[in-house]
Amino acid sequence: MEKIHATTIIAVKKNNKVAIGGDGQVTFGETVFKNSAKKVRKINDYGILAGFAGGAADALSLFEKFENKLDEFGGNLKKASVELAKEWRNDKALRVLEAMLLVADIHHILLISGNGDVIEAEDGIAAIGSGGNYAYAAGKALLDNTDFNPEEIVKKSMKIAGELCIYTNLNVTIEKL
Repeated sequence: MEKIHATTIIAVKKNNKVAIGGDGQVTFGETVFKNSAKKVRKINDYGILAGFAGGAADALSLFEKFENKLDEFGGNLKKASVELAKEWRNDKALRVLEAMLLVADIHHILLISGNGDVIEAEDGIAAIGSGGNYAYAAGKALLDNTDFNPEEIVKKSMKIAGELCIYTNLNVTIEKL
C-alpha cells in the first residue's frame, strides 16, 4: 500500500508573538493528491496554535484529543501536551497513529509525538514534516539575522521549503497570535 506523504509545519516565536504555518500539499505515492489541505488551526478559546504532519485522519483524531486535554486542564498548554503524549504512548489504539503535532502559544512552542515526546523549542522555532528541516534551517537563519516578525519568518521559510521539498507546496496557511 502506498504511503501518504505530507507536509511542512513551522512555528516561530519572537517578542511575545507567535506564528505557525503549513503547506497544503498531500502526496500519495508519486501523485499530488490535494493542493489545499489546511493543516494548521487556531484554538481561539485558549490562544493556542496547532499544526500537524502525517496522516490526516490520525492528525485530526489527535487534534480532537488535544483540544479535550486543553479543556480538561483549563488551557494549560504544557500540561495538556504532556497528558496527550502519555495517553498517545500508552493507548494501544492511539499508539499506531502516524502523525506529529506542533503546538504553540505566546510563551512556548512544543512538539508532541507518539513516542511520548514533548519537546520545547529552545530558540523560538520548531518545524516538523517532510520539509521540516528545510523550513527550520531557513527560519533559524532568518530569526537570528533579521528583524522579521514571526509571520514573515514563517512565510519566507515555507517558501524555501516548498521550493526544495517535493512533498511541500507553496499554498501556505499561516495563523498567528
